[in-house]
Amino acid sequence: MQTVRGVGIGLRRALAEALFTSDAPEVRWVEIHPENYVSRGGYFRTMLERAAERWPIVTHGLTLGVGAVEPPEAGYTRPLRALLHELQVPWHSEHLCFSGTDGVMLHDLLPLPFDEQAIDTACARIRELRDSLELPVAIENISFYAHLGTPRMSELQFLLEVLERSDAKLLLDVNNVYVNAKNHGFDPRKYISSIPRERVVQIHVAGHFTRPDGLVIDTHGDAVRQEVYDLLEHTLRHAGEVPVLLERDQNIPSWEQLHAELRRLDEIYQRATGVSWA
Repeated sequence: MQTVRGVGIGLRRALAEALFTSDAPEVRWVEIHPENYVSRGGYFRTMLERAAERWPIVTHGLTLGVGAVEPPEAGYTRPLRALLHELQVPWHSEHLCFSGTDGVMLHDLLPLPFDEQAIDTACARIRELRDSLELPVAIENISFYAHLGTPRMSELQFLLEVLERSDAKLLLDVNNVYVNAKNHGFDPRKYISSIPRERVVQIHVAGHFTRPDGLVIDTHGDAVRQEVYDLLEHTLRHAGEVPVLLERDQNIPSWEQLHAELRRLDEIYQRATGVSWA
């Protein structure tokens, strides 16, 4: 399995060429959405091979939300497993959400009801996926803007129960914690400090914006805000040397702007963890 350390970036077609031709020692790994590569050739396969020559790769899925009622389809998980083992990824991550029902993909990450039934369902899907892939599975905490039904527990309680009962790992999205904290009224630092550090295998940071009415929206299309940088440093001091990914999926700026964000993340990473690349 590949060893993943330091700061990485999502491999996106719009920035791939700049990434491949740049001198950016801060980039120590890349993350891909495997849906773009499973059973696919052409440019995407070439892009993947070029990335694999230079960096460790981690996979982050968009379609196997572990809150789905239906189990994952073997027609997808078999070739997915083959790709993950070819790339020697250390884990595979999906979202703690549902994204479709009755065979219809909704193309969104929708929140689960915070109740016992949803916990049981998510744990069953995680175990099935782990058995199918023969790899550790990490789940990501999502941003959400309204509760699905009447919550029986807090988001944090729900997440911790799923992690414990399924023995899953956590992809901790720091921006999502911040967004939910602002929108739903809790302390993001207490939230993060309550998560067992041994569960956290990866961290995401991304941008957001605030609407005139005060609602904070997770976009993946804006620069990382100062408050998220501050929360990331707190997270790293709690969780330790966990790899950090910069997510940027739309409104992609110049490579110079992205590189500046990566340098800043690398500085925070070294300061908070005590790691030195020198």
